[in-house]
Amino acid sequence: MFVSVFDMFKVGVGPSSSHTIGPMVAAARFLDHLRAQPFAVAGVRVSLHGSLAFTGVGHATDRAVILGLTGMRADAYDADIAEAALEQVKQTAQVAPMGLPVLRFHPKDDLIFDYGPALPGHANGMIFKGLDSQGDTVTQVTYYSIGGGFVLTEAEHAAGRDADSGPPIPYPFSTATQMVQMAESSGKSIAQLKRDNERSRRTSPDLDTGLQNIWAVMSDCIDRGLATDGILPGGLKVRRRARGIHQALLAERGMNQPAPHTINDWMSAYAMAVNEENAAGGRVVTAPTNGAAGVIPATIRYWLDHVPGASAAGVPDFLLTAAAIGGLIKFNASISGAECGCQAEVGSAAAMAAAGLCAVLGGTPAQIENAAEIALEHHLGMTCDPVRGLVQVPCIERNGLGCIKAVSAASLALRGDGVHLVPLDAAIETMRQTGADMSDKYKETALGGLAVNVPNC
Repeated sequence: MFVSVFDMFKVGVGPSSSHTIGPMVAAARFLDHLRAQPFAVAGVRVSLHGSLAFTGVGHATDRAVILGLTGMRADAYDADIAEAALEQVKQTAQVAPMGLPVLRFHPKDDLIFDYGPALPGHANGMIFKGLDSQGDTVTQVTYYSIGGGFVLTEAEHAAGRDADSGPPIPYPFSTATQMVQMAESSGKSIAQLKRDNERSRRTSPDLDTGLQNIWAVMSDCIDRGLATDGILPGGLKVRRRARGIHQALLAERGMNQPAPHTINDWMSAYAMAVNEENAAGGRVVTAPTNGAAGVIPATIRYWLDHVPGASAAGVPDFLLTAAAIGGLIKFNASISGAECGCQAEVGSAAAMAAAGLCAVLGGTPAQIENAAEIALEHHLGMTCDPVRGLVQVPCIERNGLGCIKAVSAASLALRGDGVHLVPLDAAIETMRQTGADMSDKYKETALGGLAVNVPNC
């Protein structure tokens, strides 16, 4: 099993990896499909199913599909270009992707929100159709957005293509138990195992440059969020709070005997800054998803700015360790809120962050595994119930609490010797089973929980 660090951490655009980035990726793949056909098509039609239909508007899925069909990519998103492209499609009812003829696409008629049963493969399903000049379907592909910006066709999903099919890696582990055993027997850290695996696919300079870029985008996102005020889009009139909290914390720095729990406010401010940027459609890194994008950056910033002896030179090891844990969760359970609730998003992010922090604080492989388990265990059962389908309430604050839990989990693990009762593998499997048993009302459909008990108009 191998999931690259650059698959777990992808530069993209808010507010959702599965509902925004995923549909853009699917649209790009469908355009490639059309380019490969021996016949020409005259139009395109898209239907959204399951969670993509129920919370698609709040997650900007409609915008993502349209922009994807124009040829825009999430990792190259430009807000001004996007707005111009959306207006052009609205005015002309056409898309003109490179390498294809102008295609008829009227969003009102050709972008369908299907509120019936979800497609059988996954809660986030999309059907893209190529139409002839008469409006009849001549080709179609079903895609599933399985979380974190990962997209599979129906055929790939059925064939189990959600696993790596590249060249062999030196340390192939598919469970946490195997990972710890390999680390201990080889004398390598988990970050070193992951680094060696990554170097089987790319050069060391490319790996180092890529990791530096990931942290740079994360850090810039925190800084933008801490510097920005205003009301978030979507109609809930949620006010940005990270800047105000941060300014108050800075003002209090000179006070005598600050309350020890104030450190929690610093962590929350960092995480909320990221998720306010995400909610506003800004540039973020999936970590492992957009809805949970604040936990890992906030934990790294906490470590760098508040822990004596911390150094930016350790950030790559943090990210590599976190990615190793995230890959295990994705492979053995899910990182999709639409599939397993928020335990799969913020819970996974907290486990990844706890492992990364434990690693850079000198934890052993067994302690790192313990840290990830503690963090995930105490998110089990967490629902995904976004008010009005927006990635705002409770998502923004939830990232702050996820960071706090991650730091607590790492600290507890470092107080022990790595021996503990519940293995990380058991916690991951429990999360998978809990997600399977969880009502769809609580899996990113906005049909239950806070989404129906909080006035949102």
